[in-house]
Amino acid sequence: MNILILGSGGREHVFAKKISESPLCNQLFIAPGNAGTALCGENLNIAVTDFQSIKSICIDKKIDLILPGGEDSLVAGITDFIKADSLLNHILVAGPSKAGAMIEGSKDFSKIFMQKYKVPTAAYQTFTNASIADGQAFLETLNPPFVLKADGLAAGKGVLIIEDLKEAQESLAEMLNGKFGKASDKVVVEEFLHGIEMSCFVLSDGTNYVVLPEAKDYKRIGEGDKGLNTGGMGAVSPVPFANAEFLNKVETKVIIPTVNGLKVEGIDYRGFIFIGLMKVGNEPYVIEYNCRMGDPETEVVLHRVENDLLEMLKATCTGDLKNINMQISSDTATTVVLVSGGYPEHFEKGFEIKDFENIENSTVYHGGTKMENNVLLTNGGRVLAITSTGKNMKEAIQKSMQNAEKIQYQNKYYRKDIAQDLIQYNEQI
Repeated sequence: MNILILGSGGREHVFAKKISESPLCNQLFIAPGNAGTALCGENLNIAVTDFQSIKSICIDKKIDLILPGGEDSLVAGITDFIKADSLLNHILVAGPSKAGAMIEGSKDFSKIFMQKYKVPTAAYQTFTNASIADGQAFLETLNPPFVLKADGLAAGKGVLIIEDLKEAQESLAEMLNGKFGKASDKVVVEEFLHGIEMSCFVLSDGTNYVVLPEAKDYKRIGEGDKGLNTGGMGAVSPVPFANAEFLNKVETKVIIPTVNGLKVEGIDYRGFIFIGLMKVGNEPYVIEYNCRMGDPETEVVLHRVENDLLEMLKATCTGDLKNINMQISSDTATTVVLVSGGYPEHFEKGFEIKDFENIENSTVYHGGTKMENNVLLTNGGRVLAITSTGKNMKEAIQKSMQNAEKIQYQNKYYRKDIAQDLIQYNEQI
């Protein structure tokens, strides 16, 4: 099979590496890719939402399967575009239709969906510019902290958690007056859930599904989970506080109603479902859906999946997931993300990355990198993800941290406390 992956982050490097190892893979292309994906296949300088250029590549390269890595192309309708074109509709797309991608593309849609299919989630209301006063009054009925979510895609920056009521009311007005552009034309205001956060991941072929390993990521830039939210500073899998009883509740109360609900809605959902969860007591509540895998969660989740990823993706597209027997490693996987100083706000790029040759016992997945004149350079906020496995969390994170220290570039930053809370949890039980 000839495969096209859309995207340029660490997640896409993981996909590229796993797919390139499959005996089913003939040629692999990544658009636009990064310096890491170039080691697995051929990078193509095409934007993920440039559908006409994607069409030309599909025809020219005789593509058999497309894997959209991120949400942008899915929310824009890449699956519908491929299926509607007589020259392309034989191509398999491992991702939902535009209607299915609305579970991430609209927070309001996803909350309505959860309520309709009795998926446990926080209480909420949705407001527009015409109902700012109602929204500010609703905030007065809630206990702090206050959660404000832009309805649409806002590059991971559209969720505000605010302690002060007046600040929350002012922020609601700012959001509804264009703070996040069209993404905050509507704002979901919801109850804050007190618990511990984690994520689970599902592949669905529209009827059947398989459950991938769960993970916990670390979103804040600062140690001790302080500072601004980022795309993710690290991740671990498995999650020690998610025992078999809790994961069974996730499947029965969240996964099954979600997969069945999409089918009832007439949405032929074929692809990944990322379910952001809050464990409240011993009960799962859904914070959000995503229509794709997470980053850096993919770096740990797929590190533990021993199946042929391409075989799984093909089965997802053809409705044959019932024939996939999941093989999951019992090892722990950890990843530590190296970022550019200043991220997630202003940062500089173009710095040489050195000392790769000193890496031992870890896999380095590229995110914001590029090769220029045979020199590896930083090219984004999240630069590299240092992923390791071990028989326990201490062993795995020690490998990641040792190698995170070895790699050098100007303004390098990473969190040194990834997984430490979970190691303490393990020691207390």
